[in-house]
Amino acid sequence: MRRLRRIKIFATLGPVSSDSAMIRKLFEAGADVFRINMSHTSHDKMRELIKTIRNVESSYGRPIGILVDLQGPKLRVGMFGNGPIQLNNGATFVLDSSKEPGDADRVHLPHPEILSALKVGDAMLLDDGKVRLICEETSPDRAVTRVVIGGKMSDRKGVSLPDTDLPMSAMTNKDRADLEAACEAGIDWVALSFVQRAEDVAEAKRMIRGRAAVMAKIEKPQAIDRLDEILGVSDALMVARGDLGVEMPLERVPSLQKQMTRMARRAGKPVVIATQMLESMISSPVPTRAEVSDVATAVYEGADAIMLSAESAAGKYPVEAVSTMNRIGEEVERDTIYRTVVTAQRPEPEATAGDAIAGAARQVAETLDLSAIICWTSSGSTALRVARERPKVPVVAITPNVNTGRKLSAVWGVHCVVAEDAKDQDDMVDRAGRIAFRDGFAKSGQRVIIVAGVPLGTPGATNMVRIAYVGPTDTDV
Repeated sequence: MRRLRRIKIFATLGPVSSDSAMIRKLFEAGADVFRINMSHTSHDKMRELIKTIRNVESSYGRPIGILVDLQGPKLRVGMFGNGPIQLNNGATFVLDSSKEPGDADRVHLPHPEILSALKVGDAMLLDDGKVRLICEETSPDRAVTRVVIGGKMSDRKGVSLPDTDLPMSAMTNKDRADLEAACEAGIDWVALSFVQRAEDVAEAKRMIRGRAAVMAKIEKPQAIDRLDEILGVSDALMVARGDLGVEMPLERVPSLQKQMTRMARRAGKPVVIATQMLESMISSPVPTRAEVSDVATAVYEGADAIMLSAESAAGKYPVEAVSTMNRIGEEVERDTIYRTVVTAQRPEPEATAGDAIAGAARQVAETLDLSAIICWTSSGSTALRVARERPKVPVVAITPNVNTGRKLSAVWGVHCVVAEDAKDQDDMVDRAGRIAFRDGFAKSGQRVIIVAGVPLGTPGATNMVRIAYVGPTDTDV
């Protein structure tokens, strides 16, 4: 199951992709990580999906990553007494703490934290941004707004606040229960919604206690203003373009996507591009040309992964959607322009021994035309450092820790192999060559470069480079 592309593919599971046969087809079509959306999944269903994925994983002998995406706070208006209303441009509309049914003049806002945080001049976006209000008077009990962009409004429509820093956690009680259940079930990644500040990620990490890695979803303007801090405490970023495009001008999203991709790469942390990538394939067997271009842009930019949402969870053509992403990735990475772009964006190595060695390994491998870079890694940090370099040659990560292999399934270009740890340096070199031969990364007589930490099994201690020949007897592990 060697992939012919470096960028990874996330596929969301849902009503059309929950059984073993379909998950197997999605993996064969190119899915590297499966996403479980807790907005629509019970704990029992989540555990069932995880068990199914692990069964598929064992049958192929390749680590498969599992991402649980927490719902996050859902801010909504209350109910209207006589059905939907029409908000007209220039009208005054009040959102207040009264639980009385709403009408054309007012509605209940069941979130006191919003009323307390709103300021005069703040925008309020209702129903995914279709209706826009501006606050003219605020108090802890009510907000008087002017309708800037009117429209139809009905019960329980969502509220977005692009200008307001809300004094609330990124996790609700439901999220905390979901997170604990997911960690107990053995997932690999947690996607944290509604992130506004680094403290939101730190709170999740305290609950997780090292049982999974945290991917911060960037979907709030407040997070954009604190990207450096959030990236510093996160294990990865997800560019959640859907909600980001509601709360910010749409024309800013492409540049923010590029900025976040490059920031994450500089930090050596995975970045996933998400939302509406092949949206038309929910109902069509082929995507639009614009969607193909959108996916290709993420590949050209050197993102670690691209993600399917409803396309694989509820669409008519889930396997075709994954296959299409797979083909786009392969085609872009064959383009000579791709290598030019990725090389031009290569960051300078950090002033650490591990980063310097990873950079040197990439340069040596390309200068000597070696067949692969083989990383022995316990924690995954060696493979992450090498992947940050975006080398021309394949990257193979050998780890004794299956959980590390599963996490690395989200990382650009890393082919993961779970194997018993090396006994000594000679065993490490010998088995690296045999694994490279077995998995088709090197032929007999070709050379590979091996990167590791010595003493073996020491997390984060990347300090050794070896060049080795793949011998004629290196045929089995």
